Amino acid sequence: MNDILPGESSAWQYLEATLRDVAHAYGYQEIRLPLLEKTELFKRSIGEVTDIVEKEMYTFDDRNGDSLTLRPEGTASCVRACTEHGLLHNQVQRLWYAGPMFRHERPQKGRYRQFHQVGIEAFGMAGPDVDAEMIFMTARMWDRLGLKGAVLQINSLGTPAARAEYRTALVAWLREHEAALDEDSRRRLESNPLRILDSKNPDMQSLIEAAPRLPDYLDEESRAHFSELCGLLDRAGLAYEVNPRLVRGLDYYSKTVFEWVTDQLGAQGTICAGGRYDGLVEQLGGKPTPAIGFALGLERLLALLETAGVALPASSPHVYLVLNGDRGVQQGMVFAESLRAALPGLRLLSNCGNGSFKSQFKRADKSGAEYALVMGDDEAEQGVLLLKPLRNKAEQEVLSTQDVPGRLGELLDIN
Repeated sequence: MNDILPGESSAWQYLEATLRDVAHAYGYQEIRLPLLEKTELFKRSIGEVTDIVEKEMYTFDDRNGDSLTLRPEGTASCVRACTEHGLLHNQVQRLWYAGPMFRHERPQKGRYRQFHQVGIEAFGMAGPDVDAEMIFMTARMWDRLGLKGAVLQINSLGTPAARAEYRTALVAWLREHEAALDEDSRRRLESNPLRILDSKNPDMQSLIEAAPRLPDYLDEESRAHFSELCGLLDRAGLAYEVNPRLVRGLDYYSKTVFEWVTDQLGAQGTICAGGRYDGLVEQLGGKPTPAIGFALGLERLLALLETAGVALPASSPHVYLVLNGDRGVQQGMVFAESLRAALPGLRLLSNCGNGSFKSQFKRADKSGAEYALVMGDDEAEQGVLLLKPLRNKAEQEVLSTQDVPGRLGELLDIN
């Protein structure tokens, strides 16, 4: 679990704001969820034999003896909140949330025990149109962020009945080749055999390729759903790969699943993943409700932005206000407030704690500000300020206090 320091937080703010704006552009509303839930919620939704529940959750008993868990993902909490507050009764919902999730796993680049996600969830729509909308939204997010090179992979897991039939066939085939399975796969053979297909062990890849294929066991309803989804993506000109080995790691998925992957982050190549979970609402005590969602890992997205060299907006101040002398400090602090009111987009850092002109200009330069505004006792008496460029060799200007807002607005293109 790591701190996000002031020099890093501006990139986080930019990323979060961009994702939020895209979600709002598609009509999705924010829901804010607690960090702690009853442990049973995740056991029922994610599956008791998944790696998350078996090995990765932060679970403890509170003072009342209730078992609580720091949320390892957001979908179960979102379903719980919607059911608890009646948000799914005879209505559709398009929701998004953001915040930290917690899993006790081996930290590596792009993976932390406290990590951050933006989740998008839609309830009450059964057709492939909302599946396509979700995928279009992710593509628009990459476009807004300036990210290139991510590859969309899609698959269909079919209905629970079709997946159960496939599971039986897969287990039978894997038993015939059990000697070639690694220790992890042998453990999953009974509990979660589809996850064997997701193995990253190079020695397992030829075996996985030869295994029965999930698409061969799809029911007609799922085939039609997936075909229509592919048609929508084709008509929009959105490139994708059908990956029959894409199964996702959580038990609640059905029909459409998708991931955006990149080869620029080493082993942690998935930057966005999701799919349909049409049975989860009912599984958690609600009425049968079709649903689909996805989650974005913010740490991985930031790492990808850095790797791709995408320029992020600066958070350094536009202007540093240099103040000197009793009158200069008193008038300057009051003037700073009027300047902030006149230019709401201005980032103005006022010097506090005194200091010589020389030391204040050093602070101004270190702050990253583009300009310094100077008010000493003489300037305060005359009702003027000096405007000094810090990042180029342009001449300094003497401006009346009334002219400063307009001139800064021109120079910085803000209002």
